[in-house]
Amino acid sequence: MHKGRLEAFSDGVFAIIITIMVLELKVPHGADFAVLQPLLPVFLSYVLSFVNVGLYWNNHHHLFQAVKQVNGAILWANLHLLFWLSLFPFVTGWMGENHFSLWPVVVYGTVLIMAAIAYYILTRTLLAAHDRDSTLARALGSDFKGRISVVIYAAGIGVAFLHAWLGLGCYILVAVIWLVPDRRIERSLAG
Repeated sequence: MHKGRLEAFSDGVFAIIITIMVLELKVPHGADFAVLQPLLPVFLSYVLSFVNVGLYWNNHHHLFQAVKQVNGAILWANLHLLFWLSLFPFVTGWMGENHFSLWPVVVYGTVLIMAAIAYYILTRTLLAAHDRDSTLARALGSDFKGRISVVIYAAGIGVAFLHAWLGLGCYILVAVIWLVPDRRIERSLAG
C-alpha cells in the first residue's frame, strides 16, 4: 500500500491536536498584565505540549520520508501512536488548570511514556516491513534517544511522587533532548 493516505491522515490529526490545545487557552477579562498571571500554568503546559506534539510531527514526517510502503500492521501501529497523542489536549489542560499538582503531572507523564512506546512500536513495525539494509533501517540505527526517553519519562513519573515539579523537569529534559536535531534520516536519504 502507498503511504500517502497515512501521512495525510496523520498530519490532519496533528493539526487537530494543536488546534484543540490552543482553543483551551481562554481569553482573560481585563486589559492589564495582572489578568494573565493566573493563566501562566495553563500557558506553560500548552507550550510544553506544543513542543512535544511538534517533535512528534517532525520525527513522524522524517520517518515516513524513508518509508517505501505500508501495510495493515503499520496502519494500526500509527493509529496507536495517534491515540496517545490525541490525549495531549486533555492532560495538558488538566495539568495547567491544576497548577502542576501531583496526579495531573503523573497522568501527563503516563501519556508521554505511552506515546513514546507507541512511537517505538511504530518504528519496529516499519522496520519489519522493510529490508534490513533499507534506508529506514540505516536511519533508525540503535535509536538511543527513543530508548532513553522512555527511561527518563518513567523516572519522571516516579519522582513526581516526591515533588510534581521534579517529574515535570524530567519531561522537559526529554523535550530538550529531542530539540537537538537528529539528522539520521536526512543523512540516510542523502547518502
